[in-house]
Formats: sequence, C-alpha cells, structure tokens
Amino acid sequence: MIYLLVCFYILLAGLFFREWLFFFLNDKEMSSRSRWISSIILVIATICWPLIVPLAYLELLKFHKRNKVIIDLLLSLPNTTVIENNGYFKEKIVESLKLSFSNYSQIKKE
Repeated sequence: MIYLLVCFYILLAGLFFREWLFFFLNDKEMSSRSRWISSIILVIATICWPLIVPLAYLELLKFHKRNKVIIDLLLSLPNTTVIENNGYFKEKIVESLKLSFSNYSQIKKE
C-alpha cells in the first residue's frame, strides 16, 4: 500500500513539474535573479504539491467568485460580436451590471 502511494506521489510530482516547467520556460521577460528564485520555488512546489495544488485551487475559486459576472458575460458573447459590434458588448456589460446591482439590493433588503 505504501509503495502504491509513493508511486502515485512521484507520478503526480513529475506531471506537475512538467506543467509548471512549461509555464516557467515560456516566460521570456524574467530576469536572471527572478529565474533563479523561480527555479527554487519550482522545486519546492513540486516536492510539496499535496499542499500547493489545493491552495492554488482555492485561489482560483476566489478569483472566479470575485469576477463571476464578467466571466459569464465574456463566455456568453460570441467572438465575432466583440470585434465587429462594440455597441453590443457595451449593452451586455450595462445589462449585467444592472442585474448584479439589483441582486445586491435585494440581498441587502433581506
């Protein structure tokens, strides 16, 4: 059983390291000092992935919760209308803001 857990830990650590290394190498604007510090953090995060991954997921959920209205608006817009019809985009933003303010006022009254 312990052997299986160790294999699982090493397998996921390798997968996380590969993905994080891909993002790390694609950042071309990083200075040499930042790159050195980031490589140390990359190794520490890979070793401690059972702690890092849930914390990063919680941070992602907080971001999504804060920006839910904007994210839903952008997902509901077709790509062509954003480029071709700027008025449509502004109308949808105003509409979503009215909805969010009306929902907020209803919650506040309760």
